[in-house]
Amino acid sequence: MKFRLLILISLPLALITSCSNENTLHIATSANMQFAMIEIVSEFEKENDIKTELIVSSSGKLTSQIEQGAPFDIFVAANTKYPAYLDSMGLTTSAPRVYAYGKLGLWMLKEFPPTLALLTTDTIQKIAIANPKTAPYGKASIEVLKHYHIYEQVKHKLVFGESISQVNQFITTGSVDIGFTAYSIVSNTKMKTIGKWTSINLNDHGEILQAAVILKESTNPEKAKVFYNFLFSERAREILNKYGYLTPEE
Repeated sequence: MKFRLLILISLPLALITSCSNENTLHIATSANMQFAMIEIVSEFEKENDIKTELIVSSSGKLTSQIEQGAPFDIFVAANTKYPAYLDSMGLTTSAPRVYAYGKLGLWMLKEFPPTLALLTTDTIQKIAIANPKTAPYGKASIEVLKHYHIYEQVKHKLVFGESISQVNQFITTGSVDIGFTAYSIVSNTKMKTIGKWTSINLNDHGEILQAAVILKESTNPEKAKVFYNFLFSERAREILNKYGYLTPEE
């Protein structure tokens, strides 16, 4: 396995740039896609002699880094908004294309099932969500709370993570009582036995359409295109479905 994984929370651009290698394909990946992308990249490398590196953070943070000239080849985002914005700025070579539809999960370490009704009780004092300003899953979490008319009751309990990765860290370390995360995280084989979780109805929030683009500043445009095509392949769709994502029909 050739790829490397870099979790980006607040790393400066200079440090990201120092990780650059012109022979490596750099894939900026939204935090919710971390586990699925590790498997997708592993399958990709079985078929192609191409080294890859995953840079994982919130879509908003990655977009900001791309604007500043971060050496990424492909952006696999958690929505369509940020890829469309980069496209409008002339920073991509491909129009945004939806590769998956995301789902939310509610996760806690306690030994009883998490429910939305539980959020308003004294049992829950801290609720983790990703920053809704930069993370699409955070925005969807706020929409769920408002859909059930409990946002005003629980807003003082909210603890914001920079990304889904940081939300998961808050939950697993006990810094919060419960949190909204990506269904793909908690349904993952490695995580599904940790604590208790439930999925959130797709009708309770706006669609989480996740899109990808090839970036104009890519130093490996041909390799980037090979991976981009693989992301929409039948094998990649199988992996995405395995992690709880819905995928568009070809």
